[in-house]
Amino acid sequence: MPVRKFIAVAIALALGTSAYGQKLDADTSLVAGVSKITGARDWTARQEAGLIMLEAPEGDTRMVLVEVDAADAAAATAAAWTRYQPTFKRTIKLVTVEEASNGWQERKATSYETSPSEKAVIYAEAFREGGKWTVLLLDGSEQTVGKREAALDLALQSLRPKNYLPESFAGRAAHPLDAARQAQLRAFLRDSMKVLGVPGLSYALLDHGKIVYEGGLGVRELGKPAPVDAHTLFMAASNTKGMSTLMLSTLVDEGKLKWDQKVTEVYPAFKLGSAETTSKVEVKHLVCACTGLPRQDLEWIFEFKNATPETSLKLLATNSPTSGFGEVYQYNNLMASAAGYIGGHVAYPDKPLGAAYDEAMQKRIFTPLGMDDTTFDMGRALRSNHASPHSYNVDSKVEVLPMSFNYSVVPHRPAGGVWTSAHDLIRYVQLEANQGKLPDGKQLVSADALLARRQPQVAAGENRSYGMGLSVETAWGVPVVYHGGSMFGYKSDIYLIPGEGIGAVLLTNSDQGHALLRPMLRRLMEILYDGKPEAVEAVRAAAEREAAERKQERSATTLPPDARAAAGLARRYRSAELGELTVRRKGKGLVFDFGEWQTAVGTHKNEDGSLSFMTNAAAFSGLELVAGRTSGKRTLTVRDGQHEYIFTEL
Repeated sequence: MPVRKFIAVAIALALGTSAYGQKLDADTSLVAGVSKITGARDWTARQEAGLIMLEAPEGDTRMVLVEVDAADAAAATAAAWTRYQPTFKRTIKLVTVEEASNGWQERKATSYETSPSEKAVIYAEAFREGGKWTVLLLDGSEQTVGKREAALDLALQSLRPKNYLPESFAGRAAHPLDAARQAQLRAFLRDSMKVLGVPGLSYALLDHGKIVYEGGLGVRELGKPAPVDAHTLFMAASNTKGMSTLMLSTLVDEGKLKWDQKVTEVYPAFKLGSAETTSKVEVKHLVCACTGLPRQDLEWIFEFKNATPETSLKLLATNSPTSGFGEVYQYNNLMASAAGYIGGHVAYPDKPLGAAYDEAMQKRIFTPLGMDDTTFDMGRALRSNHASPHSYNVDSKVEVLPMSFNYSVVPHRPAGGVWTSAHDLIRYVQLEANQGKLPDGKQLVSADALLARRQPQVAAGENRSYGMGLSVETAWGVPVVYHGGSMFGYKSDIYLIPGEGIGAVLLTNSDQGHALLRPMLRRLMEILYDGKPEAVEAVRAAAEREAAERKQERSATTLPPDARAAAGLARRYRSAELGELTVRRKGKGLVFDFGEWQTAVGTHKNEDGSLSFMTNAAAFSGLELVAGRTSGKRTLTVRDGQHEYIFTEL
């Protein structure tokens, strides 16, 4: 899970008031001259010739579509900024070539040099159709961008030439996943691994409810010969969420809880940072990403040595909503963790939370499904046939990551702590495909309880919604159920086309595996429905973009760090939320030791003259800690978009 920014932070430009346009009562398609875009519900829209402005409800964030005539992407981007903000002037940080799909022939993204203290976002993408350019500008506050992610995705995903008809497989019958088509998919995965730098992966396929393939490619660990096979264990990360809600489904069937039951009725100690929100939360809301609670990941990633399932639930009491209940999609791992532990408590009220959850998952899900490889036990997994985590470092070399980072999820394991194999995970997808029936015909969970998890709880993008630990999308005209997983050095996904009973699972042992997850779905659809070949280009574009980002990050970071800046640091710091930080010198280098994990750091001078220390661990590169002073004491400040954490010298 490298900390590489999708967009650049920059100065917030003067935005005026929200009275400049019309508030949208629903997601609305808007047409400019040659292009169209969908504005999200509750945003305000204004249209002029060749220009559409979309403003967030907070009034501090805009997406601006500008159509221009220009010779190239650079000129188009400059012209768009000039029309929107004539005084705009900013140093370009990085230009990357993006995948040209959705009717576009060319697409380039531009990020700009910024300073952390500005707490704002600025970004541009230029799209070409024929000789015409459409530029999408993003300009606003970091906090609003963080919580309005789904609205931004909706706009970007829906942006296309106005006369372009997206490819649709609706109404087509899927080809069977016969040997020839399986070979096509295997070749795609093999080639993509080389392009992305993924050492190993495992995958399995389902065709009309029957498992037709399971196996592996590559090696478990770089530099060692042991191959990946169908039983090699990977961390499936957030794919644990769907399995946890499946366990909750068995409790619904037994009448031990209801999806619409208040959580405080089931577990009275449940508490969020807002009493009002606490009182509204039903069982289904624990995993709906719809309660308004933002991510709180840094707190559990930094401080986990003494964490327990009980403290996982207590941590929620420190987090308050930043948006209205049911208003926007905001992913929160601790809420999903609570769902699993509360379910375990309902099943085994006399056991500690962790033991109760583990036993409920084993007896109700893993054992009935024959998932004998699957475990939450880190020790057992690491003694078994398992894949080691990998990532590129800032010098663009793939390296094995320390496992220490991944111990962070153990106290919160219902949200992402499962170890599983392709052999096991496809059996979970098979149960989904067969609506709760095991291969022997036994109904493990009712279809009603299982399918309730796919009911849309909140919009998450164009034709996308989030249910209960599962994403649902009409992709290229076909309903698809899927979910991704991301831990340090492990990326995974599950896929199901319910109408066909066709599914797949993919487990990778590299952070770069994330760039394969969506193309895997696209390639599967291309093979099933004779679709246009776009997946290969998507992988290539992702590899080139990430290589450019790594190169830019390395060039912007001074290693070893600036000696004067390093000398100005205190020896020890403490954050109330993130714990202690010890600064250690290692020759000319500098190490930040957070206790549970440590990283070399470099320095970066910001545009406003402030100085940032940048983490250099391959698993956690690019995390920015800004040096400063408060009340006469030295500080280091880190942010995650919607939270700010201050380490103060001890």
